[in-house]
Amino acid sequence: MTVVDAPFQLSQAPTETELLAKYFRAFGDPTRLRILGLLEQEELPVGEIVERLGLPQPKVSNHLACLRWCGFVIGEREHRSVRYRLVDDRVTAAIDLARSLLGDNAEHVRACGTLDDAR
Repeated sequence: MTVVDAPFQLSQAPTETELLAKYFRAFGDPTRLRILGLLEQEELPVGEIVERLGLPQPKVSNHLACLRWCGFVIGEREHRSVRYRLVDDRVTAAIDLARSLLGDNAEHVRACGTLDDAR
């Protein structure tokens, strides 16, 4: 049996593989990767993230909520704003590893039609 109202369907007792696939989906969105890239450099308030990305605040907030929920970032209230930072240096290490792997496989990834169809 699956959870019907979840954006990514998992069984009632998801396997480690199912959870890992869902975890990687957080890395699978360009906006979330851009946010993580900004936060690799420094802790930032929401308004600064919105300004640097040039995206609407609600869209950025939705992506930040996803990243918070999955444990990638943490938001801390500072007066009227919330400042975000990476929770764990391993997030940066995972992205760096992916960049390294991509360096050897960029043409193959670019040509893969199966991944394009998965959206």
